[in-house]
Amino acid sequence: MQMTPAVEKYVLHWGEMGTRWGTNRTVAQIQALLYLSPKPLRADEIVELLSVARSNVSTSIRELQSYGLVRMTHVLGDRRDYFESLHDVWELFRVIIEQRKQRELNPTLAMLRGCVAEIDAENNTDPVTKERIRNMLAFVETTSSWYEEISDIPTSTLTKLMGLGKKITKLVRK
Repeated sequence: MQMTPAVEKYVLHWGEMGTRWGTNRTVAQIQALLYLSPKPLRADEIVELLSVARSNVSTSIRELQSYGLVRMTHVLGDRRDYFESLHDVWELFRVIIEQRKQRELNPTLAMLRGCVAEIDAENNTDPVTKERIRNMLAFVETTSSWYEEISDIPTSTLTKLMGLGKKITKLVRK
């Protein structure tokens, strides 16, 4: 794998975006590098290409494996471990969304459901506040349900659906 200017730009930008999404920069850079690599890479190759510490690469790879974004593979005749990213962008999207749902949406749903139960038992909470908490719960439940609905749609159908964006919007507005 060569770090051409375009590859370097992509990897560095992905690392920056990762920090904005709440992910460690190196974790995001390694995922980007493995995604772009035409072949699986060894950890020492990643160390060299990204100029980061071996321990950082090992920790980051374990994190990516736990998310299901990177997997270990082997090359015939070589005892070393190689790593590769998922290559299908839609599968990457699905895995990332599922991970975010588990870490962010599900705990928020549980908290909001608890808040609604508490405010229903309270007499001193302002009705506007109660309504806003219920509205937020309804929104997060709708978002969660939407994800559940699209998570099982085949990639070819999802691609067509996304391509129909403006047409669907026009149809719904009528």
